[in-house]
Amino acid sequence: MSLRKLLILFLFTLFIFSAISAQYYQPGPQVETFYSEIDDSEQPYGLYLPQNFNPDKEYPLVVMLHGAMSNHRLALKRVFGKTNLPGENDAEASRYFPEWDDVEYIVVAPYARGTMGYVGIPEDDVLQIIDKCRKDFKIDRNRIFLTGLSMGGGGTLYLGMAYVDLFAAIAPVCPAPPQEYFDLTENALNLPVAIHQGGADPVVRPEGTRQIVEELRNMGTMVEYHEYPGVQHDSWANAYANGQIFKWFDNIKRDPFPGRIKYATRWYKRPGAYWVQIDKLSPGTLARIDAQFTGNNSISVKTDNLEAFTLEMNGHKLFNASEKVAVNIDGQTISSLPKYNHSFTKVDGKWKSGKYHAPVVAKKQGLEGPLYEVVTSRHLYVYGTQNAKGMEEVAARKAVAGEAADFSVSFGGYFEQNSTVNPRVIADSQVSRDDLLNANLVLFGTRETNSVIADLSAELPMRLENEQDSLGLVYCFPNNGNLVVVSSGLPFWTFIPEEEGQMPQTGSRFGGAKGAQALKGMKDFLLFEKSNHNVLVEGVFEHDWQLNPDDVEELESFGVVVKDSQKD
Repeated sequence: MSLRKLLILFLFTLFIFSAISAQYYQPGPQVETFYSEIDDSEQPYGLYLPQNFNPDKEYPLVVMLHGAMSNHRLALKRVFGKTNLPGENDAEASRYFPEWDDVEYIVVAPYARGTMGYVGIPEDDVLQIIDKCRKDFKIDRNRIFLTGLSMGGGGTLYLGMAYVDLFAAIAPVCPAPPQEYFDLTENALNLPVAIHQGGADPVVRPEGTRQIVEELRNMGTMVEYHEYPGVQHDSWANAYANGQIFKWFDNIKRDPFPGRIKYATRWYKRPGAYWVQIDKLSPGTLARIDAQFTGNNSISVKTDNLEAFTLEMNGHKLFNASEKVAVNIDGQTISSLPKYNHSFTKVDGKWKSGKYHAPVVAKKQGLEGPLYEVVTSRHLYVYGTQNAKGMEEVAARKAVAGEAADFSVSFGGYFEQNSTVNPRVIADSQVSRDDLLNANLVLFGTRETNSVIADLSAELPMRLENEQDSLGLVYCFPNNGNLVVVSSGLPFWTFIPEEEGQMPQTGSRFGGAKGAQALKGMKDFLLFEKSNHNVLVEGVFEHDWQLNPDDVEELESFGVVVKDSQKD
């Protein structure tokens, strides 16, 4: 074949491929999926593309989070101001998309795996969908917006503060924030916020929302507050009417290099924002940094519970890489050499110029705990088959692991909803090499009953000698670059209410959830008696995954065997 014919064939193939790619997404509302490695599943999300969608054009992105007992399809309708028709229930309203006014935005509506909130697994889902949109479409990096109603309004507050430099602005509606939000309010210094609330809301009380608004304003946040007199929990009908939420977003852009940054976090999972990166903190302790340009190449930094950080200033209008930078840290001035990145580490109470590099065996991003983090990425549940007295006992052990893997939600009998989280539950004999290398493991039993625990026993930090009727021990620990949870004795969700006369229940003192959801709010390890409400010892491993001496002494006093290397 001649070179000319090859060139023609190549151009024709390229044209066909481009045409197919351009037609893959249709304009208007639709439902798409993404692959979740958490449980190897396809998860749905609502997607809207403008009527004159052009794959070569850059668009702003709006992320819409649904409320409890709702879904992604309803959320996509709500953000465009479409409520249910008279007499229409949510199931009926989910079956179709009505016509609505076009906007020059790409809009996505994640599904929170049921009613799980937006901390943990659904949190990761939201981030994955944003990443997928940025790969599939041309998204304006400085015009990504977040909104949501009720549970989704709370998720908007939490995700907006936790990933503050991801979003240009957020608009929570009748927000019911998770507990994790309240540590992070100072992060919103550079994030415009518009909060909408019904003045007669019996579910999310306006008094609580007003307090959130006041706290944000006290932090210096740019907050608009819209309260609708006489409106109950359906304030989203007002907030999203006539496409007004998009009109509010129209003139807002993210500033990637603000003059001042305030940032707080407990975990390496979210290590920084804008031009500030936290390199070392005390695990489980809220670390804070307040960094501000005071002039050209002059920065003032205040820290709290922080041991190392980096300033990534290349591109900032007040930074010149060819000149030295004067950084005042907690009253101590350091004139660092001209570099693109400027790193500082605290040594013997004094700040010094230099990058901190985490040791191989140290807490770091993706390998830090606490317990709940183990079940927010790819993981599986493993029951033991060793020394079982027949298949009936094996079935009972399997049932315990199966209960842990159930992420269904129940709220005091008011409603229940199954979750779409579907991790594997397998026997110890079924754990493969791939599982050991590529998944977190939740292991039940002891080294006498579970062969995986027995194989790892030389590395694990502690153990119960035998299954016990009155004690429960649960902890997380690193292994093969992943994390394992070991649950011995009573299951970690064993919960007995304090009120006399009530029967034992499953759940957690941190919110009443059962199974793996009961890990939410727990630290790195917990020893309890009869009920997880009756704590004997709990705590956080130190930065090098060592127990502190006081915790060792307490654990041993209750009969836990602590590995010798943890006593060094």
